[in-house]
Parts: sequence; structure tokens; C-alpha cells
Amino acid sequence: MRLAEMEAIALNVGLLIFATFIFFIIYDLAKKSNAGRFGTFILFFALGLGLVAFLIKTVVVEMVGGGGI
Repeated sequence: MRLAEMEAIALNVGLLIFATFIFFIIYDLAKKSNAGRFGTFILFFALGLGLVAFLIKTVVVEMVGGGGI
């Protein structure tokens, strides 16, 4: 396995771990603030939207760069 392949795998795994940790933080924030069902939905939507935008940007840059997915 080449170094570039290892780096690509490590980046994908790291992003997955990062996304999971962010969603755990949002859940914990909703739980500690007693947000309720609707408040939890709003927190996940608003704060999760930033994470989704970051991930979409990463995919689009990779596709435009010609690297493929």
C-alpha cells in the first residue's frame, strides 16, 4: 500500500470519527440543556448543517480536483 493511499484512508477515517464526535457533542448539549424533542431537532439541524456543509465541500473539492472518490 502506498503512502498516498494510507493518507486517503486515514483522512476518511478521521473525518468519520470527527463527525461522530460532533454529533455526540450536539446530543450531549441537547440533553444537558433539557431541549426537548423539538429543541433537539433544531440543534441537530442547525449545528449539523455546518458539519454537512464541510463534508460536502470536501467531496466537491475532491471531485473538481480530478481525484475521484
